[in-house]
Amino acid sequence: MKIIICLDDDFGMMFGGRRQSRDKAVCEKAISLAEGGKLYINSFSKKLFAEYGVTVDDEMLSVAGDGDVCFLENMLPPENTSELIVFKWNRRYPGDMHFEPTKNGFTLISSEDFEGNSHEKITMEIYKK
Repeated sequence: MKIIICLDDDFGMMFGGRRQSRDKAVCEKAISLAEGGKLYINSFSKKLFAEYGVTVDDEMLSVAGDGDVCFLENMLPPENTSELIVFKWNRRYPGDMHFEPTKNGFTLISSEDFEGNSHEKITMEIYKK
């Protein structure tokens, strides 16, 4: 299973129970990454993906299959994550939930920048264990 998370430059994911940012281009990229499988989100992300046909399941980490992708905003990637896709906002926001891929056993495999709707530059990084 692949996991997608969004991070700022300080590895922050959330602040005060809220996502740090949102961008339509990230949602569209996440959907394209799930091609051939399902994109799972939990109830927290439902509003973010309201206009897209994704699978909402609060138990996504236990029901997603090998070809599926789980988009996590309000939870950390599980230990058994083999591939991690990180969208970086290239900004610093206040954060109280953090995740640093390299300190959690991941190795950066590739990186690409693209233009977002609300961010001039978003970086997509792919990590593997």
